Amino acid sequence: MLFFPIALAVALLQLAAARPFRAKGLAVRLPKPPVPHLELDSQNFPISSRNGTQLPPYDYSYSFQQLIDHSNPSLGTFRQRYWHTYEFYESGGPIILFTPGETDASAYWSYLTNSTLNGRVAQELNGATVVLEHRFFGDSNPYQNLSIESFRVHTVEQAIQDLVYFAQNVHLPMPSGDQVAPGKAPWILIGGSYSGALTSYTMSSNPGVFHAGYASSAVVQAIVDFWGYFEPIRQAMPANCSADLEAVIAHVDSVLASNDSTQINALKSTFGLEGLSHNDDFAAALQENLLAWQDLQPDSGPGADFFQFCDALEVKNGVSAGASGWGLDHALQAWGNFWKSSYYRQICGSDDVETCLGTYDASNPFWTYDYLGQTDRSWQWLLCNEFGFYFDGAPATHPTIASRLIAPAYGERQCGYRFPGAFAAETTSVIEVPNARGVNSAYQGWNTTAERLIFANGINDPWREATVAADGSTSTGSDLQPHLLSDGFHCSDLSIGEGKASTKVKSVQDTAVAYMREWFAEWVPSA
Repeated sequence: MLFFPIALAVALLQLAAARPFRAKGLAVRLPKPPVPHLELDSQNFPISSRNGTQLPPYDYSYSFQQLIDHSNPSLGTFRQRYWHTYEFYESGGPIILFTPGETDASAYWSYLTNSTLNGRVAQELNGATVVLEHRFFGDSNPYQNLSIESFRVHTVEQAIQDLVYFAQNVHLPMPSGDQVAPGKAPWILIGGSYSGALTSYTMSSNPGVFHAGYASSAVVQAIVDFWGYFEPIRQAMPANCSADLEAVIAHVDSVLASNDSTQINALKSTFGLEGLSHNDDFAAALQENLLAWQDLQPDSGPGADFFQFCDALEVKNGVSAGASGWGLDHALQAWGNFWKSSYYRQICGSDDVETCLGTYDASNPFWTYDYLGQTDRSWQWLLCNEFGFYFDGAPATHPTIASRLIAPAYGERQCGYRFPGAFAAETTSVIEVPNARGVNSAYQGWNTTAERLIFANGINDPWREATVAADGSTSTGSDLQPHLLSDGFHCSDLSIGEGKASTKVKSVQDTAVAYMREWFAEWVPSA
């Protein structure tokens, strides 16, 4: 069980504060698809089991001895954190396992509760819930640094095997908690976004361990050139805003391609970014406003950051533009004023523009800091090696709201800065880096045939094009692999609250629970 004395916790926070928090490039967000964090106060939830036993608070953490390397058990184990409750459990009920994926899991204990789909399934099927922290995130670290050498055991396959080994070996802190391994009890694996992909990958590559699975907004198809991230945004955002963004980006690309330094400097000055020396850093900075779309949910109001951005471009003297927008001249100046009036300070604070948004100083020590707790570094290792997911502009034949000056090479260069020498052999190796094709081949991507696996997606999710709901996916699902679609955003269906905001999200949740109830009734022990 993991508990830290207050003095030690304070000391660790002070140590973290003493380290450089940000250096060049870190204001630009990585292509990261986190599971939404749900705010609950654990102190307001007195918890008891169905027989009246008082249970530990939801945020009480436990530890499991996980293998450092599943291909070489002789290397030993590390402490992997997890959270657990058997609030709704009755003998014979399922064990519902969830990992939030690429983040410190200590803020995700709410996924034990019936404020989430996990907890609703547990409540209706008399199950217990578990939240497991992903290796190399939070306090679940095989080694005491995030060095290239340590990351040799930071792979998708190791993460999959963590889920399998945990299910097969954990002794849960509940009555008969050592008698609920797969075969003795039905296990249900639930995940969202990257962890939704892990759900699919695990059930595809290790059939029989988990009786059923639920994958929300699961980014199952690794894609290096991921211009499709911006496509659901372009399709669903206000038409006037989309039209004006397309016009501005076309102008930006034209000016940057001209190599006319006078025009280029004037363009950057429009946004207050004249100190940004590399044109692709400038083009990438303009993506920042679009990333606010990922923060939206069905219950987001008109004051959400993305809508404030669009209003800054489309509302003039109290009047909103028509569907075609105000046109290039107004939109360019309005977008620039938005940056200069508030947005730059919001993301960069008092830092100069090159420190905040520049990515070309390979000598900056930020790139190679390898102390624990850097979730971006741990996630970027997976991007650089296996997924890619580089955000860039659409092909020339397709409308775009993101600059075409940004290509995968922009992200790949930063991988080289972050992990010097790790990819030295990539030009001669038969294995691609990132090895997206290898991931898709090993775990079947869009084309998985795993059964009793539900895929749930939102039409407005910017990550949709990496899910089975992508425009390019030919998989339509079946009764043993239902594909459910709502008007939600990223992982909306995991939150019961979002089901209250959207009848279509609620329908997905109800349908999923019905499938789980049917499959649970079919389970028979095998051990």
